[in-house]
Amino acid sequence: MSVGTSGAQSALRAHEVRSAPALRHAGPADLPELGIDPDDLPDGLVIADERGRVICFNAAAARITATPAAEALGHHLERALPLEDLEGRRWWQLTDPYGGLTIRVGQPERNLLLPGGREVLVTARYVRVRPTGPVRRVVVSLRDTEGRRRTERSHAELIATVAHELRSPLTSVKGFTATLLAKWERFTDDQKKLMLETVDADANRVTRLIAELLDISRIDSGRLEVRRQPVDIGAAVGRHIQAYVASGQSADRFLLRIGQPLPDLWADPDKVDQVLSNLLENAVRHGEGTVTIDVEPAPSPREGEDVCTSVTVSDEGPGIPEESMNRVFTRFWRGSKRGGTGLGLYIVKGIVEAHGGTITVGRAPEGGAQFRFTLPVGTPAYLQ
Repeated sequence: MSVGTSGAQSALRAHEVRSAPALRHAGPADLPELGIDPDDLPDGLVIADERGRVICFNAAAARITATPAAEALGHHLERALPLEDLEGRRWWQLTDPYGGLTIRVGQPERNLLLPGGREVLVTARYVRVRPTGPVRRVVVSLRDTEGRRRTERSHAELIATVAHELRSPLTSVKGFTATLLAKWERFTDDQKKLMLETVDADANRVTRLIAELLDISRIDSGRLEVRRQPVDIGAAVGRHIQAYVASGQSADRFLLRIGQPLPDLWADPDKVDQVLSNLLENAVRHGEGTVTIDVEPAPSPREGEDVCTSVTVSDEGPGIPEESMNRVFTRFWRGSKRGGTGLGLYIVKGIVEAHGGTITVGRAPEGGAQFRFTLPVGTPAYLQ
């Protein structure tokens, strides 16, 4: 073992003995059994002794700061980890961990800058022998900001998408209502009806977008509720097909095959309709040829359950490129440039998984896209 790693482990043991309640009465000889190595930690760990000299600089800290551990160990904390706040002030001079208030126990997480302007998330803990005694160790945790930046970019993209999608229908609604109010008597009844039908359609579009946003919020926060009821999945698919035929699609474009016997399915009927609506709309809008829907029993991956319900939606279009398969269920993925928010399949995956099911995408035998989702039987406990 290298000198740096040995010193790091000794420092970590000292920190644990003084700070971890469960180890308050443990001796140093008991700690190696935990098998803790600073280089195994996912975040950067920097520890300075009572004189401010760095005695631990783990592999993650070296990666995040682009400073080899050999160049940091033994040097003063301010030199080994030259941090500045967002206003350009030197962080260690500003906080003064060794000479500051004796009741201070550390610093909360905040964004700081490394040389060159790279941002890192920094948390510090001051380890004292007694509550107001001198600082024996300064323990610093470093975390890369890339994960947070990705989240912020995702939120920015969501806001931009919503703003773009809302602008078009709201502009239409505003334009037609303003025209009707200003020149009502100049239009025929047929013209008025056409304008009002357009306003109604655009209002429905806005309502659907708001519903998508609420679903995304619930999925991301884990608060998507599933209200299970008996669902006839074959009949539900049939209703969607009839709606497409009524709107002008040829009945020959759809092929529904139902395998028997289907298990009794308990699921949220509204959310199942939402899943079917998204998958069939994708097949009709982005696919070609016949849209085939197979509903059949399938082996269940869950213990204590023999079968589940499987629904497969296939088309005969160009399909999804192999390199895009792993991005299909992410936010803002669009299979083509034919409109849409790119949120539908993300919501579909969230709904299916909220039911305890799975969804996959692949290539159909005819060459088009094939989506397959399974739903567990999900019988409520009070009926078992």
